[in-house]
Amino acid sequence: MRLLLSAGQVHDINYAHALLEGIKAKAVLADKGYDANQLRAAIRKRRMRIVIPSTRSRKRKIRYDRKIYRERNLVERCFNKLKHFPRIATRFDRLNVHYLAFLHLASAIIWMR
Repeated sequence: MRLLLSAGQVHDINYAHALLEGIKAKAVLADKGYDANQLRAAIRKRRMRIVIPSTRSRKRKIRYDRKIYRERNLVERCFNKLKHFPRIATRFDRLNVHYLAFLHLASAIIWMR
């Protein structure tokens, strides 16, 4: 698992390339917010399967494997479990280093359960 912090006003897709760096996987699952030609090209270049639904604004819809896409709920459930830690949900820590460290600790606790 890889965690990166971003500024609150920055869209997550700006960090997608950094998250994919050095990762070897069969597929990349993401929601409609990650539907961008540039990201799709980067994923294709790494020879990974793209499982990202098209946004409504696309003229031609891009097909994706709905069965694999359902697995994305595991990530959503992980975020939900992380939010059960008040220190994470309220962003108690002022320094990014402290907040990220606690995110790693909370992730390890969830993984060990």
